[in-house]
Amino acid sequence: MFKGAVSTISSSQVEYPNNSISEHVYAGLKKDILALILQPGTRLIVTEIAGKYQISQAPVREALERLKQEGLITGIPNKGSVVSTITAKEIKDIFVLRKIIEGFAIRQSMPLLTEEDYDYLHCLIDEMETANKRNEMLRTLELDMAFHAFFYERCDNQAVLELWNHMQTKVMRFMASFDDIHANNVLAERHLHLVDTLRSGDADAAEAAFIEHMQAYRNIDLD
Repeated sequence: MFKGAVSTISSSQVEYPNNSISEHVYAGLKKDILALILQPGTRLIVTEIAGKYQISQAPVREALERLKQEGLITGIPNKGSVVSTITAKEIKDIFVLRKIIEGFAIRQSMPLLTEEDYDYLHCLIDEMETANKRNEMLRTLELDMAFHAFFYERCDNQAVLELWNHMQTKVMRFMASFDDIHANNVLAERHLHLVDTLRSGDADAAEAAFIEHMQAYRNIDLD
């Protein structure tokens, strides 16, 4: 099912899948939002962005629409597009839901995992480590999301997969605020631990490890 999947996550494809102007603007704005260079409430003015990139307004509007669909920006009357906020309540709600559905995805996926699957997961972790060393924050986070998305896809439950697809950008945004994930390759090390628990064959231990992994990035109790 995932044979050859590793080749589909090259740097150019993660950041600029279509190698288009709109993709370039989208990736740049997304990176700045996640890095808090563009703070919540910041206005995103089409003409200014077009001037910065020295392009027409059409690809900028396309990029902004994509960011709006992901919930990173919102439209406000008389202001236009602004960087959206993410509240503590929203964070808690997302992680409570993730605890439930990721535990399910892990349990359903574990009996199906093959050596090819483990090779794929290790390749993601290797690329995560490389991206981190290069200080490529957006790519590091996207590889992290790809690691977890694997189990949502593998569990063969479309409703669960759709929930994950809806929340993953907000998860990325929250994680981007943690400096420790960009230091000493701690993110890669934590994912290697997750793979080890999967190989143990103990579903309870694996689910607990994934939940503990989520807990490491927040101070709000999930229980």
